[in-house]
Amino acid sequence: MSTPLSGSLFPIAAGHVSLCTSFFVDIFPMQKSLAQQNAQRGRTLRLLRKIHGWLGLWGAVLGLLFGTTGFLLNHRAVMKIPAAQMEESEIQLSVPQPYPQNAKAFTAFVQQALDIQHDPLERKPRKGEKDKGAQGSVMREKGEHDARFMGRDMSQPAKWEVEFRMPQMRIRAEYIAGNQFATIHREDANAWAYIMNMHKGVGANVAWVLLADTIAGAMIVLSITGVLLWTKMRQSRLVMAGLISASLVATIWAALGML
Repeated sequence: MSTPLSGSLFPIAAGHVSLCTSFFVDIFPMQKSLAQQNAQRGRTLRLLRKIHGWLGLWGAVLGLLFGTTGFLLNHRAVMKIPAAQMEESEIQLSVPQPYPQNAKAFTAFVQQALDIQHDPLERKPRKGEKDKGAQGSVMREKGEHDARFMGRDMSQPAKWEVEFRMPQMRIRAEYIAGNQFATIHREDANAWAYIMNMHKGVGANVAWVLLADTIAGAMIVLSITGVLLWTKMRQSRLVMAGLISASLVATIWAALGML
């Protein structure tokens, strides 16, 4: 009597064992895969945080400097901030013989006499003037700009101008061909004006330009890592899209309002 009963139970037990085995085989790989995904997500978050943190630390001081000076520059007219000031002075510089014969020679003379290591400012010639060789030097040739005096055209001598801009000062030299003296205008910047000139890159050397470029690059990467951190941590794509869209619309609206 017991033989058929036991024989009928063994297939059922075997079926249960097979079913449980297949269940655990199917479930455990899923759990392992989910654990791997969480581990990968954690590593990605840590990497993004490190990049975000180190770049923020790199640009912290200069970012504060650029932010402060940018705010002052943006509101200098409305708030009437008297921080940035330029002290003006003027002298007559003796020009030895032989006198400069062109704008390039006059520029070289000014650089040597005033010990200026910077290159002159590049600018376009004014209306009626010709650019003659030296950067930032504008030459007006004889007879090109005759002055009308007492009903007669009077030929005017050549006049050369050269300007040098540095973060701490601005120098502009004027010379009329044949004169014994050249007029030198100098504007010295105070501390705030110096910082603002550095913000705008006025007269900055290559090292400062490259340093400012690294800050600009850091800001770009900070923006990207900030968006990625938001999506990884909060997973609220709708809020992120709304904030980015609102910022973009506000920027376009402000830009179009100035046209």
